[in-house]
Order: sequence, then structure tokens, then C-alpha cells
Amino acid sequence: MIILSVGMPRAGSGWYYNLTHDLVTVSGGQDARQIRGRYHLESVLTEVNCNIGALTTRRLVAVSIPALTGNTFTIKAHSSPTPTALQLIQRGLIRPTYIYRDPRDAMLSAMDNGQRAREKGRQNAFSELVDFDTAVAFMLDYLRIWEAWMECDLALHARYENLLTDYELEVARLTGFLDIERDIPEVGEVIEKYRPRGAQPNQKGLHFSQGKIGRFRQRMTFEQQDILAGKFGPYLERMGYPID
Repeated sequence: MIILSVGMPRAGSGWYYNLTHDLVTVSGGQDARQIRGRYHLESVLTEVNCNIGALTTRRLVAVSIPALTGNTFTIKAHSSPTPTALQLIQRGLIRPTYIYRDPRDAMLSAMDNGQRAREKGRQNAFSELVDFDTAVAFMLDYLRIWEAWMECDLALHARYENLLTDYELEVARLTGFLDIERDIPEVGEVIEKYRPRGAQPNQKGLHFSQGKIGRFRQRMTFEQQDILAGKFGPYLERMGYPID
């Protein structure tokens, strides 16, 4: 089986992926990085977190081969569900999770990350977010992806803010979804490893620099916040975040 850990960018997706990956691994699954090497999937599962990228038929067929031979492993994505992905989910070959965050905080985090990359002379997924309008358009694309994943009833949906403020409940939801026994000592060690400790900057495995809830209210102007209330408003209401 493939555990597909999908997330909105800058929404704790790296944290949630590593938590999920390690829970699966200590419960009898395979290390996704070893699967990548063993089945020569380096061009399909990229980066340290085995990101599959777009859920195309070609990529999904490639990662299905080790799953069909009895391996359970966790891969990561930020992309929307495709017809092929949804078919594999329906058949039980893929079990997906999706984590999201207040898009205003996610957008601010992406802009900050892109700025840090530019200052170091590097390119990354956020280095092109050089102004507010570009970042808004970028985030709207991911809100449409959020909408598509929320329509998938077989996915486990999680909020970044809940993972920070009620870690025990979210871990219980995740382990229940993955059919993982929590009384195994190794499982408990993984849970403790990824527990947020006051949202300390750069805590190993959590993959965030700030991670603060509602940080956009301090960093964005009132005019910018009003623009986002208009652009993101319909999504914010359904996500359960206050618009004002």
C-alpha cells in the first residue's frame, strides 16, 4: 500500500510526512527512501521526502509496482488528485492524508522562505514570489487543490493548527486511520520525536522556521488583509478560519 501524504505548502506538510513515514516504518512498513533506491524511482520520487510531484498515470504506475509486491511506504505530494489517483484510492492501493493551514499564514511563510532563498542566491519553489499579487495567485492555486482533496471522502483531513494545539488528538486520528497500534514502544518513540515543543524554530523534523498561528495579522498591512479576506473569503469560511 502507498500512504500518500499530501499537503498545502508551508502547512506543516514536511512535519506531517515525517511523522507519518516513521509511524508506518516502525509498524512494519518500508522506508520510502530505500524503496526509491531499490526500485530505481529516483526520477519519480524526488527530494529528501520522496515527493512524487504531479499525480500522473506514469508516476503512479511506477510507484504502484513496489506496493503491489507487498511493500507499504509513505510518499509526499502537494498536487491535486487526478482520476488515476482517485481510482487507486478507491481500490485501496493508496491511502491519502491531506494537511492544510490558514492560507494567509501559509502564503506569508512561502514569501518569507522565497526571500531567504533569493538572499542566499538559491532557487526554490517560493523564490518567484517576489510580490504580494504573485503570492496571492500562487496561494489561490493551492486553495483549489485543497478543495479537490476535501471532496475525497477516503482521505484523512488534518489542520496544521490542530496539530500544534492538540497533538495527541491528531496523532490518535492519524494512527487510527493507518491502523497502527499505539501501545508499541517504537510507535510511542516516534510520537514523542515529532511532538511540538513550544513551536521551537527549526526543531528537527518539524520543518518550520516560525510556525506561529495568525502571524499574518502582525506582518501584513490592513489593506493586504482586506484583499485576502476578499480573495480567500469563500475558502476561509469552509476551512473554519475567521475572515476578519
